Formats: sequence, C-alpha cells, structure tokens
Amino acid sequence: MTRFARRAAIAAVGWTAIGLVFALPSMANGGNWRPDLLSSFAQWWCWGLVAALIASIDRRLPLSDRQLPQRMFVHFVLSVPVTAAYLYLLAAVAALMGIGAWRAAYDPQTLMNALRGMFLWSWLVYWLILGAWLSQQYYERYVSSELRMERLERRFTEARLNALRMQLDPHFLFNALNTISSQVERDPRMARAMIESLGGLLRRSLELRDREEIPLAEELAFLDHYLAIQRIRFGLRLKIDISVEPAVRYATVPCLILQPLVENAIRHGVSPRAGGGAIAVSARGIDGQLQIRVVDDGVGLPAGWSLESSAGIGLSLTRDRIRGLYPGAGQLVVLPRAEGGTDASVTLPLLIGAEPELRDAVTA
Repeated sequence: MTRFARRAAIAAVGWTAIGLVFALPSMANGGNWRPDLLSSFAQWWCWGLVAALIASIDRRLPLSDRQLPQRMFVHFVLSVPVTAAYLYLLAAVAALMGIGAWRAAYDPQTLMNALRGMFLWSWLVYWLILGAWLSQQYYERYVSSELRMERLERRFTEARLNALRMQLDPHFLFNALNTISSQVERDPRMARAMIESLGGLLRRSLELRDREEIPLAEELAFLDHYLAIQRIRFGLRLKIDISVEPAVRYATVPCLILQPLVENAIRHGVSPRAGGGAIAVSARGIDGQLQIRVVDDGVGLPAGWSLESSAGIGLSLTRDRIRGLYPGAGQLVVLPRAEGGTDASVTLPLLIGAEPELRDAVTA
C-alpha cells in the first residue's frame, strides 16, 4: 500500500468515526435512526473531502509561517465560497445516498436555506479544520523535527560512547597480557596466577559490556580483579588503599573508569621506582557531586605534561567518555602533587541508582 493510500484509508476511518459519534444521540433515542446515521456520515465524509481541499489550498499559498495574519486573511476570504461549495457537495452526496433530492445539489435555494442556520455552523467547522491543519504543520515542522534532531544527537552520542568503550576494552586487555607475558619465562607460577586473575577480569568485562554506567560498587569489584594481577606482579612493592564513603558506594559511574586511572598510576608513577610506591583510591560526595581520586606517590608528571596534549590512550578515552556522558557536569583533572606523584580527580553528578537487590548481588 502506498503512502497516499494509507493516509486516505486512515482519513476515511477517522471521518467515519466522527460521523458515528455525532449520530449516537439519535441512535440512542431509538426509532428509525438509519436516516440520521446516513445524514451524519454524509456530512463528515464531505468534510473529509473539503479538509483535503483546505490543506491543499493552504499548502499552495505563497506565504511563510511568519506571515500568519496574511494567511488568515486569505482563508477568511476563501472560507465563504468553500463553505458554500461544501453545502452543495453535501446535497449531492445525500442524494446519492438516497436521503435527499438531486435538485438541492444545484438549486440556489439550498444556499439561501443554509444561511438561516446551517451555514454559520459549517463556516465554523471550516476554521476548526484549518486550525487542526495548521497545528499539525507546526508540529511536523518544528516540534517533530526538534524531536528527530534530539534522537539523532542522542544516537550519535551513544554510538560515540560505545566506540570509546570498544577502544578502551582492548587497551586494558593488551596491557594486562603484556604484563603477564613479561613474567612467563621469569616466573611461570606467577604467570599462571595472573592468567587466572585475568580470566576473572575478562568475565567481569563481558558481564558489563552492554552497560555504559554501573554502580560504583560494581566498578570497585572490577578494579579488584585488575589489582589482583598487579599485586602478584609487584608484591610488597605496591601498596593500595581504597577508601569509599558508604553514602556513595552505589552512586552511578561510567563503566571502566577506575581501571585506566589506576593503571596509569602504576605504569607511569609506581613502576619506574625501584622501591615501588603507594596508590590511594577514594570516593566521596561533595555538594551534590561525586569526587573520585586516584593519588600515587610515584615519579610524577614530566615537565610540560598536560591532559589535553600529552595524555595516553587510557586517560584520553576516559576524559572523552566523561565529557560525553556528563556534558558540562563531569570532568577529569590530572595534576602533579607538591610532595611528589600524581593526583587524578574525577568529578561526576552524584546519582544513587542501585536497587536493593542489585546491592545484595554486588555485596555477594
């Protein structure tokens, strides 16, 4: 079925339904309701045809939406002859349906009789139809187009965030495998233990692959699998302290946001030091915002380093995901510490979204 045929079928059903509604009072009174039903159908079927004419006339007017007064004036002039044409069309359809005389379809007296009462009602219906048509045009041109643009923008943002996430997953996996490979010949037992931890890490990653945001508690559980690998590798050289306020434990955060920050602290801060170092991960609520910090006492940032121009893949993707998920409300800041090391701070809107059953699952 073509688009025109679908619209015509929908219009026919709609005008028939209106005719039926207006005939219901007569039908409810009993008696011979058939003429009233046919008369109502004739009236509203004719209005269906006239409505198409009104829409066609308005569509062809060389006037923009900003020239509404001029459009109303044109319709004011046209409404009288169009209403008169409707009255004769109604007379012809009524005669065709066997409830009127054919003479009324061309007799001038038909219009004269209508001027005593029916013409004003029919003229008002013209304006009701025009109002409905203009409302539909306004919705399609402005409201509907804005909604479509919003949907397209939202889909674009989601696609971009998914692309960033897809880049981040293989990035941390590659680094984890690289860490394991460095231990295969040196310490096979340690390598096997790291592979087992990597299996838990991958399983957790697959469970979260379709979720852009998760409770902080789940993100911490994912981080534990990654830290298990690093603890095996560094042993006593790596100290990890995690401090999370109970009130923000189930706050919503981007999935896989902590791992790149901790990895960056280990790889560029702690690892270059012969004696290792310490990393502190903290999360707390401040004035309606969630602040997550990853602080290390490592070698610190190189001279001239900046997040915009010098960050690696992990930090760059994390920064872009935060900006995409929380435009204007989230940020990642990486600064050197005066006492040595690096301070990576993430600020997000504080949203508590975990359900009780999810909390139980995370705790378990």
